[in-house]
Amino acid sequence: MDALIASHKPAARRLPAVPSDTPVPLAQPQRWICATPESLVAPFSRVVVVAPHPDDEVLVLGGTVAQLARRGHEVRVYAVTDGEASHPGSTVWPPERLRHTRPQESADALAQLGIAATVVRLRLPDGGVAAQERALAAKLQLAPGDTVFVPWRHDGHPDHEACARAALAAARNAGACCIEYPVWALVPEHAAHARLRHQVLHRIAVADDFVQAKARAVRAFQSQIEPDGSVAPVLPPSALRAWSGPFEWTMA
Repeated sequence: MDALIASHKPAARRLPAVPSDTPVPLAQPQRWICATPESLVAPFSRVVVVAPHPDDEVLVLGGTVAQLARRGHEVRVYAVTDGEASHPGSTVWPPERLRHTRPQESADALAQLGIAATVVRLRLPDGGVAAQERALAAKLQLAPGDTVFVPWRHDGHPDHEACARAALAAARNAGACCIEYPVWALVPEHAAHARLRHQVLHRIAVADDFVQAKARAVRAFQSQIEPDGSVAPVLPPSALRAWSGPFEWTMA
């Protein structure tokens, strides 16, 4: 599988990996290679983001995608689920309300980043993507030369990992490039964070104006960042901190 994944990564400009003893914030991987959006995506390549839930296309990689959009890359987002299962048992956020609200939050966030994406909503069941993995791979209409971004296959969320497997299969069949990015694995207290210990990542610099735009975009996800009564928010402050700042991350 690792050989298969490597065959679908674009040729990036390789720089020496930063030594493991270089001090970096806790939420950042210890081994990384400097990269730019342009070094990861071929000129004129279409950018395809496979988002398991409405926010996964923005929280971690929004600045990178926005920079590529500004440079003229066409952007397509596959919204795999509507995120209707984020608040189990809630009377404030029942599934039907989430089904309507979360895609709108995503649209508002993309607008804050200036990303005029074509969004394809697949409406697979939130929390049940693994059972639909083959169907998902067939629904991802990719073309040769596309660059596909999808959460890491070891990210610690079953929907994220199923999306990665489906995207890798679809990319192989289409002759597209597939780049994974960590989401929950970037959060220090999440169990998946330890899986980054022996990984080398690309560290992508985000321009200041996009850092600010991304901060505004994240605030669009009110259903996820506000407490539900006495219940803590779905996206805790520690996660938001791990996903913010002047750098974004993909697997190298």
